[in-house]
Amino acid sequence: MATEAHAAQGATGYIIHHLTPLSTGHGFWTLHLDTLFFSAVLGALFIWFFKIAADKATSDVPGIVQNFVEMMIEFVDTQVKDSFHGKSKLIAPLALTIFCWVFLFNFMDLFPVDILPLVGSLMGLEYLRVVPSTDLNATFAMSIAVFCLIIFYSVKIKGPWGFAKELLFQPFGPWLIPFNLVLKLVEEIARPISLALRLFGNLYAGELIFILIALLPSYIQPVLSFPWAIFHILIITLQAFIFMVLTVVYLSMAHEDH
Repeated sequence: MATEAHAAQGATGYIIHHLTPLSTGHGFWTLHLDTLFFSAVLGALFIWFFKIAADKATSDVPGIVQNFVEMMIEFVDTQVKDSFHGKSKLIAPLALTIFCWVFLFNFMDLFPVDILPLVGSLMGLEYLRVVPSTDLNATFAMSIAVFCLIIFYSVKIKGPWGFAKELLFQPFGPWLIPFNLVLKLVEEIARPISLALRLFGNLYAGELIFILIALLPSYIQPVLSFPWAIFHILIITLQAFIFMVLTVVYLSMAHEDH
C-alpha cells in the first residue's frame, strides 16, 4: 500500500501527505477537523469504558474490565498522593483523565500508517492525520488548560495579593521587582510550553519513523516496524505518564502557600 502511494507521489509527497491535517478555515481560525474528531471520539471512548466498568462494578469476584479500571485508578491515586500535597477533589480525576486521554491519543500511532487515511480517502477526504498528539494545536490546548488551572488555584489558595507578591517579590526580594517579574513570568509560561512541546515532539518523531518505515520495501517493513512498535508502546505510555505527573506537580506548587 505504501509502495503504491510512494510510487505515485514520491517519498517527499508521501510524507507530506501523511503529516498534513484535514483542515478548514484560514489563518488563526483554521480548524484541524481530524484532530477535533479523533480527540472527541477517544474522549467519548474513555468515558464509555469507565462508565461500563462503574455500572458493572461488584463486590464479588471482579471481572477483567473492573480489575483493569481499579488498577488504573489505584495507580493514578498513588501518583497523586506522592506528588500532590494540597487538598482538592479535582486533582485525582483530572490526573486519571489526562493519563487515559493522552495515552489514547498516543495509541493511535500504533495503527498502520496507511489504514485509516485509506478509509478516509474512500470517504472523499484528501487528508487524514489520526494521531491527535502529533498536532501542536492539540497538545497546546491541553497544556493551556493546565496553565489556566495553575493560575486559578494560585489565586484561589494564595489570594490575589499573595499571588501578586509571589510574582513581584520572589526570588530576589522587593528591590528587584522588574527582574523578579520577568523571571516568574518566564517560569510560568515555560510550563505549558514544555508540556506541549515534549508530548508533540516525541509523538511527531515516532509517527515520522513509522512513515519512513512504510516507505521501505515490503520485505523489510515487518523486520523494522514490529520492534519499533514494541518500543513505541513504552514511549506512548511514558509520555502520557509524564504529562500527568507534571500536571499534578504544577498544581501542587500552585497550592503551596508560603
